[in-house]
Amino acid sequence: MKKKLIIANWKLNGNKVSILNFLNLLNKHDIEEKCKIIMSFPVIYLYLAKTIIYKKNIFLGAQNIDVNLSGPFTGEISVNMLKDIGIDYVILGHSERRKYHKESDTLIAKKFELVKKANLIPILCVGENKEEKKLGQTQEVCARQLNSVISICGPQIFNDTIIAYEPIWAIGSGETATPSSVQKIHRFIKEYIKKYGFVNSDKISVQYGGSVDENNVAQLLYEADIDGVLVGGASLNYNKFKKIIDIVNAF
Repeated sequence: MKKKLIIANWKLNGNKVSILNFLNLLNKHDIEEKCKIIMSFPVIYLYLAKTIIYKKNIFLGAQNIDVNLSGPFTGEISVNMLKDIGIDYVILGHSERRKYHKESDTLIAKKFELVKKANLIPILCVGENKEEKKLGQTQEVCARQLNSVISICGPQIFNDTIIAYEPIWAIGSGETATPSSVQKIHRFIKEYIKKYGFVNSDKISVQYGGSVDENNVAQLLYEADIDGVLVGGASLNYNKFKKIIDIVNAF
């Protein structure tokens, strides 16, 4: 049985005290082996977090990398630097990166390729905005974002990869896509990748993100093709996050 994933994206939040307190509580919590947790703190705290976590099913992820490995790129972080401190996962293509940092599909695909070459696991975010949803273009948008990676890396690149379907209109809005509509697009994503014939279907993991909290996670995970959740704001509150873990543990 595929392990359910809980990915916590803290974005630009937290400090040393709050992260230490959170992880000390998380270390004490009973987490079933069928559940895997990925904590994505701001990069400055990842090494500290690495020294605190001792449970084998809690991992760390970065929220971004630069497209360069080294050189005169002030303020950037390379995938090799993350690998050097023992980070396992990297979120790529989050809608906030696409919107506020003007990251194109091509740039995200190049970052994806770097993460795979470093033997880390990318978490590729795809999804439509409100206007695209209104026009019925959800599948078209997701296919375009996937095609960008395929054109640079080849379809086999999606082995051992996590895809996060995050409808942009739902992120931080309190509005969540219905479980049945999420199931439909998750099935589309998996079938779209599988049609190339290079990817083991058991290795395609598709998460849902978009105002996920303790009140809707169960309904989402009852759907066959929702393999886990990418949690934003609710992951900052330990009590809320603990409830999400307990619900996922029950599956």
